[in-house]
Amino acid sequence: MNSNVHISFCVIFLSLILSTIHVLSDGSDSSDSKSHILSCGSSSGGTDSDGRKWVSDSKFIASSSNSTTATAQFQDPSLPSQVPYMSARIFRSEYTYKFSVPPKKRLWVRLHFYPSTYSNLNSSDSYFAVVANRFTLLNNFSASFTAKALTQAYLIKEFSLLPIQSGNLNITFTPSSKHDGSYAFVNGIEIIPMPDLFQPATLVGFSEQSVDVQSSSMQTMFRLNVGGQYIPATNDSGLTRTWYDDTPYLFGAAIGITSEADKNVTIEYSSDVPEYIAPLNVYRTARSMGPSSNINQKYNLTWVFDVDANFTYVVRFHFCEFQLSKINQRVFDIYLNNQTAQPSADVIAWAESEGVPVYKDYATYVSERPGDEELRVELHPSVSMKPEYYDAILNGLEVFKVNDTSGNLAGPNPEPSEMLLQAEAEAEKSFGSSGSNSNAPVIGGIAGGAAGFALVSAICFVVYHKKRGNVHVADSGTGNWLPLYGGSQTTTSKSTISGKSTASSHISTLAAGLCRHFSLTEIKHGTRNFDETQIIGVGGFGKVYKGIIDGGTKVAIKRSNPSSEQGVNEFQTEIEMLSKLRHKHLVSLIGFCEEEGEMILVYDYMSNGTLREHLYKSNKPPLSWRQRLEICIGAARGLHYLHTGAKYTIIHRDVKTTNILLDENWVAKVSDFGLSKTGPNLQQTHVSTMVKGSFGYLDPEYFRRQQLTEKSDVYSFGVVLFEVLCARPALDASLPKEQVSLADWALHCRKKGILEDIIDPNLKERINLECLKKFAETAEKCLSDHGLQRPSMGDVLWNLEFALQLQEHPDGATMTAEKKANDAYAMHNAMMSIEEESGASEDMDDSSPSTVVFSQLVNPKGR
Repeated sequence: MNSNVHISFCVIFLSLILSTIHVLSDGSDSSDSKSHILSCGSSSGGTDSDGRKWVSDSKFIASSSNSTTATAQFQDPSLPSQVPYMSARIFRSEYTYKFSVPPKKRLWVRLHFYPSTYSNLNSSDSYFAVVANRFTLLNNFSASFTAKALTQAYLIKEFSLLPIQSGNLNITFTPSSKHDGSYAFVNGIEIIPMPDLFQPATLVGFSEQSVDVQSSSMQTMFRLNVGGQYIPATNDSGLTRTWYDDTPYLFGAAIGITSEADKNVTIEYSSDVPEYIAPLNVYRTARSMGPSSNINQKYNLTWVFDVDANFTYVVRFHFCEFQLSKINQRVFDIYLNNQTAQPSADVIAWAESEGVPVYKDYATYVSERPGDEELRVELHPSVSMKPEYYDAILNGLEVFKVNDTSGNLAGPNPEPSEMLLQAEAEAEKSFGSSGSNSNAPVIGGIAGGAAGFALVSAICFVVYHKKRGNVHVADSGTGNWLPLYGGSQTTTSKSTISGKSTASSHISTLAAGLCRHFSLTEIKHGTRNFDETQIIGVGGFGKVYKGIIDGGTKVAIKRSNPSSEQGVNEFQTEIEMLSKLRHKHLVSLIGFCEEEGEMILVYDYMSNGTLREHLYKSNKPPLSWRQRLEICIGAARGLHYLHTGAKYTIIHRDVKTTNILLDENWVAKVSDFGLSKTGPNLQQTHVSTMVKGSFGYLDPEYFRRQQLTEKSDVYSFGVVLFEVLCARPALDASLPKEQVSLADWALHCRKKGILEDIIDPNLKERINLECLKKFAETAEKCLSDHGLQRPSMGDVLWNLEFALQLQEHPDGATMTAEKKANDAYAMHNAMMSIEEESGASEDMDDSSPSTVVFSQLVNPKGR
């Protein structure tokens, strides 16, 4: 053998040996780094909606254990997937899972809970403790009570445990002895080795002291992609973390603006910030205060979090400056609970370059004094530093609870808000007084508790299941209210629709799992075989029938017209969109039927029909101005949720008064999602697509350029606002040429100062002039020719809330109206789903009330 070749071979062989030794010494070989991802109570495990594989926990359960397996009796529509939530492991007495884990690595421990009915057990009886080796993770924990208080259908508790030198992790579930009949349960367990992400954190208020986080175990309380979109575990930087939108935690109307790094800006991690600290998408988006220095100096950009008292919290701030490149261009102060955590923060000074991520950790102790059980994070421009721009920026935020001296991380169960309890009591009272033969329509907004904080949706969730508690065995024999459909149960028969062969493959597995499948026999029975007397409407998709299911529940049944232009794609889009969306102001999809050439959708019944039929060309009494305002506000909330509250931006693309439905309480609900599109991702500004929609409502920019954005919905909603005000169609060919288009005519009249001449005669002299001015100004901005000049739906919503308050306070109490509008908008944002995206204003100017009036004014000198 050639000596050079021999030497090269030896070098390579030695390198391999050294690499192996390094891996072994680091404790990260294949055996040590093995994760445990268990679907508890499942016999075979399965794959969740993100494609992650879960295995059965059976091999970790001793044969002599006092545990049972159970399947949830109903599936809440907001569950992300059946795995691991529809199966559970039930413990009647103390039981310990034993795992082999790497001895030199921190561990993510995630516990998944879906408080449902299992084997006739009452979920409200479940109180238990969970201990991982010497750390108490949960104590006297009620998943049912917690989910109700947080208005969530399911819970994920995430902990970061210290390295376990023995390599043996024991997780013990112990039913509470303080509650009769108590039991413990768990749906899923994840144990994942992780790098040590933590370092000592400066204790706020004690500049020379720090918290030794590296020797502590912690619970993840919040993890937010500030100014950006929801990031699922599969898109994290290797650590399977989930990043949520920050909008629900923003305080007041002063939510700033969001921005995204230009495509020409490259985000580059440094040696001090490894890639696993946070995914790239966290650093590519940010929330800042806005372009007006005068306004920015008058308020704080503020997030508020509810936390447990008597614990220390570490707050991690993620920064990446992708707009500015010089020191002292943007300098700001950071406050935690009104104490200065970091004066004169300058991201460029820290990172030394544009596009380089940095993060900073600060610790603060939250005491038990009244009103202190919250954590406030505030950013304010450093006026004393005289930066080039008076502004602040934040890209990501994480909040961790640190164990106390006894190794405890458990806090008390949260208490439901008075608003929630009152609303639930009223709903229960209402349902209790109506029997099965009542003419009261079915609940609007059926499911609740999306993985977040949509309050009213959660109320509907609680009330719905109490009302439906005995309906899961339906008269029609279809089984559970939301049955589970696997591959063997989903229909595979082909059908011919408009000459095209289709199959149930049109329906995604996720939609089929979250949405009830009706047989054609059930549909025919519920509509008296599509009796023409049951028709309550006709649309582009086909006829809509009033129907009955489950022995008495009224529903709306939309049947496809084979000759309709809206066919298979719209049918599939409607199911896939609405099966994942639950909100008080969106019509709830109950289920679908796809048999024998039929495409049928089943919705909640809206007893008061469409908004349009209450405005003109009907014999129905005219709506009052207050009713119209409240309906517009409800529809705006629904659209705001679509744009910012779902997992991805959703553009409705067919906003009009016939697609705004009214339930028995006149609550507005946006409907008809057949034309809806998922909005642009982080790397896009628009979606290029064929123009679809309704003439009279079409965004002219979208029509010209075929580039769709959420601002196209804003334009259409502006037409709706003028339609509500003027009580005439969006297009009326019988009128003179200049008046045919309502949008053009209303803008012309407003410009000439004669808008009052074209409003609904039923409203004249009944609208407060300031209210009319604000309402018309909002509609006008929505109809701006260019999308960038239009407000976001969040701004539209705020302005409508403000207009309502002006109507209710005609005595000129403007500040009262502003405060109430702020409170209403803040409440809406606080209760939005935790999967929502950014709701930031893109149209802030000095004249806009949403930029002038803020709930949080500060005196910089007082800091």
